[in-house]
Amino acid sequence: MARVAVVTGGSRGIGASISIALKAAGYSVAANYAGNDEAAAAFKKETGIPVYKWSVADYDACKAGIEAVEADLGPVDVLVNNAGITRDGMFHRMTLDMWKAVIDTNLTGLFNMTHQVWPGMRERKFGRVINISSINGQKGQAGQANYSAAKAGDLGFTKALAQEGARAGITVNAICPGYIGTDMVMAVPEKVRESIIAQIPVGRLGEPEEIARCVAFLASDEAGFITGSTISANGGQSMM
Repeated sequence: MARVAVVTGGSRGIGASISIALKAAGYSVAANYAGNDEAAAAFKKETGIPVYKWSVADYDACKAGIEAVEADLGPVDVLVNNAGITRDGMFHRMTLDMWKAVIDTNLTGLFNMTHQVWPGMRERKFGRVINISSINGQKGQAGQANYSAAKAGDLGFTKALAQEGARAGITVNAICPGYIGTDMVMAVPEKVRESIIAQIPVGRLGEPEEIARCVAFLASDEAGFITGSTISANGGQSMM
C-alpha cells in the first residue's frame, strides 16, 4: 500500500511540483490549498491528485482537514509544510496585521499541521516531516522582518522536533529555497528579475522541480539517517 503524503500549499508553485514529484515516486498524495479554487480544480484535473481546502493558520481546520485526508487515503506518513504567504513592508510601515498574518501561516502553521500527524507517526514508528523554509530565513531580507522571522523559526522548529522524533523513526528536515522561477517571481519586472539573477552565482533562477527532488529524497527510506538538517537550494547565493 502506498504511503500517504500531504503537501500544504500543494496545488500551485513549488508545492505543485512537490505534489507531482511525490506522486511520481509512488506516494498517495493529498494537496492542501487555502483559497484559489480555480487553480486547485485545474491542478486536480491535470494531475489526478486530490485537493483539500483549509487554512494552515487555523488549528481546528487543520485537524478537520487531516481527518478528511486520512478517511480518504489512510494515515499520513509524509508531511510537507510548504504553505506560505508574504506581507512585505519596511518595518516602520509594517502593521500588526501584516506581522500576524505571516507568522500565523508560515510558522504557527507548522505547529498546526504537524501536531495532527505526529501521534500517528510516533505510534507507527515512521514519519517524514519536511519544512519548506527560505534563504531569507537564513540571511534575512529588508522589508521582510515578518517573513524572515517566521522562516528562521521554521529552522528552529525543525531542529528541536528532529531530536524528539529520532527514536520514533521520524525524521524532520528543512529545505531553504533561494529565488525560484515560480509565477510570482516571473511576474516581477524584468529589470528586478535581472538584478536578482545577478546575485546568484549559478546565473539563473531555480526551478520548482529542483526543490521537489530534494523533498522526494528526504521523504524516501534512503534518507532515514538524515534528520535535523537544512538543505540550501539557492544556486550559491548564500552559503550557510
